[in-house]
Amino acid sequence: MPHPRLSRRALAGLAATLGLPAARAMARTPPPPVVVASKLDTEGALLGEMMARILEARGTAVRRRLQLGPTRILRQAILAGEIDLYPEYTGNGAFFFQMETDPDWHDAARAAEKVRQLDAARNRLLWLRPAAANNTWAIAVRRDLARQAGLRTLEDLARHLAARGSFRLAASAEFVESPAALPSFQKAYGFTLPPERLLVLPGGDTAVTMRAAAEGLNGVNAAMVYGTDGAIQALDLVVLEDTKGAQVVYQPAPVVRQEIAERLPGIGNWMEPLFASLTLEALQGLNARVVVEGQPLAQVAEAHLRGLGLLR
Repeated sequence: MPHPRLSRRALAGLAATLGLPAARAMARTPPPPVVVASKLDTEGALLGEMMARILEARGTAVRRRLQLGPTRILRQAILAGEIDLYPEYTGNGAFFFQMETDPDWHDAARAAEKVRQLDAARNRLLWLRPAAANNTWAIAVRRDLARQAGLRTLEDLARHLAARGSFRLAASAEFVESPAALPSFQKAYGFTLPPERLLVLPGGDTAVTMRAAAEGLNGVNAAMVYGTDGAIQALDLVVLEDTKGAQVVYQPAPVVRQEIAERLPGIGNWMEPLFASLTLEALQGLNARVVVEGQPLAQVAEAHLRGLGLLR
């Protein structure tokens, strides 16, 4: 029992005093690390690594879960709070919200704004500034053909085909047949590729289609690609610009849980210089250093960030 001469006020003060060390220890407990994740592909892992290093350079503890899984797994993980930050592509909002037929997804600015508003309102997920690069389905041609025929855009290609210019495309069956791929290009630009202008290859590996174009296999001088493929520059190919927006725009951007953004109010400013640097050519070059030259991913990430002055 308490000593009879100690008042209740004194007892309360003593208890509070005894509790101070524990309270101070709790106040000093650091927040949990920010979980930075990415999809399985090289580009996603490279972006995730650079994002993680930016946080670490600003004193934020990070736990990496790079190359965690495909889009579906990453989406489920961030919605469940199992990861905090990862690079996603704006055009995937069309599928996240079952709005595939909305024309906004074909315009870079409208797509970025639409997915930003939808995810903030419905899921407390914040989309930070996207890169300018667009990693969507595209058609690339050999540089010598581009130079000789003046090919810079798909409109130029339509003109070239109308003049019966040399052109044969290596592509997968999916690219040739899917309404969202080659048929959408043909509809938007008013050209048709007959079977003799196509080399349909099994699978969907753009490394194979690009190699066929680079080597002139069976008269091929063009290839189905993804816009930021690392081998595009190495194989001396040129991506033809989709000026009419036939394809959904897939710009990479950091996606972060609102709780983390509130904890790290500067995160948008921290990430902005990195993603502002990622033009189509810059991202192609970074990917090439990993997949073509074989440089370690972490080394490529660090070099790019140091070049931007983002590492201390």
